[in-house]
Amino acid sequence: MILSMTGFGRSEGVFEGKKLTIDVKSLNSKSFDLNIKIPLRYKEKEFEIRKMLNDRVLRGKVDCYINIESLNSANDVAINHDLVQAYMQELKKVAGDGPDFEYLKMAVRMPEAISTKSDELNDNEWIFLIELLEETLTKFENFRRTEGGILQEELHRNISKIENCLRLITPYEEVRMDAVKERYRKSLNEFDQIDETRFYQEMAYYTEKLDIAEEKVRLTQHLKYYLEVMIEESFNGKKLGFISQEIGREINTLGSKANHAEIQKLVVMMKDDLEKIKEQTLNVL
Repeated sequence: MILSMTGFGRSEGVFEGKKLTIDVKSLNSKSFDLNIKIPLRYKEKEFEIRKMLNDRVLRGKVDCYINIESLNSANDVAINHDLVQAYMQELKKVAGDGPDFEYLKMAVRMPEAISTKSDELNDNEWIFLIELLEETLTKFENFRRTEGGILQEELHRNISKIENCLRLITPYEEVRMDAVKERYRKSLNEFDQIDETRFYQEMAYYTEKLDIAEEKVRLTQHLKYYLEVMIEESFNGKKLGFISQEIGREINTLGSKANHAEIQKLVVMMKDDLEKIKEQTLNVL
């Protein structure tokens, strides 16, 4: 079963008065492209977080956001009273007498006037964060699996439509060749002096050039191979993309050899379905 490159996962947890929220989401991309935003508190662990995401996500344009919120924020704020008083005294010396409140407003904006208490990251909190990230990635993978199932049904449906169009070409093939031969015969009757042997050799040559049997066989094989890879192989997005290119080449050749209005209509329908397949394949992991 295929996996979609589109995914989303979110988990929340509380550790020692801190609420942690982790979001991981991805869109399709040719490679692994990670944008990560984490609190300064966890910066020292960024490499390990990146490696974990790389190992689990594999490919896609990925955004990972880790947010931390203190549930006891009032207790975490500290005002450096002595420093604020010192700032106010210095401001008075510069600006002269004035309302203390105005000096206070300026003083609290100065460096280190107000700070937040932050204890160091310990092993237990790091383990909690990793477990929460594991939970997020599991949800993320389940989302990809669900989207992949929908995507697989769409791809199978469009492959089947191309197969059906290919079958519908068969009744027109003999009619088409008969029309070509008749046109050549009429051309022969318009001339008094002509080498009939050479004429029929040329007709056989052009008839062979218009034959689409090989293209039909190759297209059938490519369609079958696409379904096999889609169902049986994991992380098959790039391979499916290559196969869809081969399918396109055979359909284009059919169109150039068609020489029949109804066959040309079927070729256009196949091209339309192939464009949908290519677009959908871009989102396969």
